[in-house]
Amino acid sequence: MTATVGEYDVAVVGAGTAGCYAAATLARAGYDAVVAERKSEQEAGHIACGDALKGASTFPEAIPKSRIEPAFTNTGVDHGRFEIPQLETEVDIPVPGELAVIDRWEYGRRLIGGAEDAGADFHYDTVVRDVIQKEGRVEGLRAVRAGDSLEYDVDLVVDAAGALSILQDKTDFSGATFDTNVTYSQFCSAYREIVHVDEPVEWSDALVFKPTERAAGYLWYFPRTETEINAGLGFQMTEEPMQLVDDLKADLRGRPEFEGAEVEDKLGAALPTRRPYDSAVAPGFVAVGDAAGHVNPTTGGGIAGAAYAGTYAAEEAIEALDDGTVDEGALWEYNSRVMDHFGARYAALDVYNIFTTAYDVDDLMGLLAALPVRKLSEALYSGSTDLGWWLKAKTAVKSVGHWGTIYDLYQTKSVADRLLAHYEDYPDSPDGFDAWQADRDALMEEVYEITGADAKY
Repeated sequence: MTATVGEYDVAVVGAGTAGCYAAATLARAGYDAVVAERKSEQEAGHIACGDALKGASTFPEAIPKSRIEPAFTNTGVDHGRFEIPQLETEVDIPVPGELAVIDRWEYGRRLIGGAEDAGADFHYDTVVRDVIQKEGRVEGLRAVRAGDSLEYDVDLVVDAAGALSILQDKTDFSGATFDTNVTYSQFCSAYREIVHVDEPVEWSDALVFKPTERAAGYLWYFPRTETEINAGLGFQMTEEPMQLVDDLKADLRGRPEFEGAEVEDKLGAALPTRRPYDSAVAPGFVAVGDAAGHVNPTTGGGIAGAAYAGTYAAEEAIEALDDGTVDEGALWEYNSRVMDHFGARYAALDVYNIFTTAYDVDDLMGLLAALPVRKLSEALYSGSTDLGWWLKAKTAVKSVGHWGTIYDLYQTKSVADRLLAHYEDYPDSPDGFDAWQADRDALMEEVYEITGADAKY
């Protein structure tokens, strides 16, 4: 027997960053929002993450910073450190803006508390199995809780269910613009442990990165505190599977600062390392956060994008609901706002992600060591940077043996800049969408031709 659950305007699937900000925004505007979360109330918010949080001082106000700030465990981090074992060197790269390392589980609980403060309801232990869809429009959800079958009859579904969301497998998008050009190879598989050490680490002010033996993977060491480290490993799913746990443990054993360390928590996950979805809306349906590719594809950072995406989706949903329609045209401004704020930048950064898949890891690490550090930092976070002729000359002198790669990089940068401009000219309605996609695809063909990389999309 199936029971219909409550009287809700909007159902949000997933109690992560994007889902909580969406639910809080909707509830503050007077709409009845429910969050369906598959985990228990005790486990909700426990998500595999690198724990690095950037730019929280400017996060949306639906959940005030004061609500989540107690989860910030290290606010002294100001740079990234790239270890290059092939060259027995390290490269320190400044990170612009506010940066903190957090206790992700505590942060998750505080997000949920903030959304509850705003008036959102949370249904835990609720596994969503399907959508309810009529004549192309999503009108609700089918779920199971404690063995009971449930239906949510709502005006709008917000998909915040994370990478490779099941909702997108269950929804028929054949008549919509919603991006279905999504495959597992555009994602990263990751695993992390929270490790305690007896003595403070010397690099507690840095996010430490180290390449794996294959260019499509890297290890990270992010200090929550001087003695509590988030240690993890991820790899692009274009590669043969890595033994994540074994590879991480092998590296930990080779680092003297982790001798005798104790492991407190272990968790794995998948995350998108791709461009944002071309369109994340369909009639009665909108995707946010990881479920829409809202992650920096070069760093894996997704918390900030998720916070804004959830807020933007909810704000556009409020206008659409007020107007009595939730079709694509009514929700379209959400796409535009995402592209304008961070989506264009992430799409340009994905070009560099593609670039790395086409080159040997030793060549890339040698090139990394030769590049101007501050300019590289700008590129990692902005999607583009201006390398003047003097810097180019100095780089060329330092990078003897890598000139072919650096020439390809400059060519790739030129296309990435044009792609950034193209995304900044995202269509203001579904009418111009097909033409915009065709022009974007032509730019991507140039990327593949320059790099020799396999097509990603």
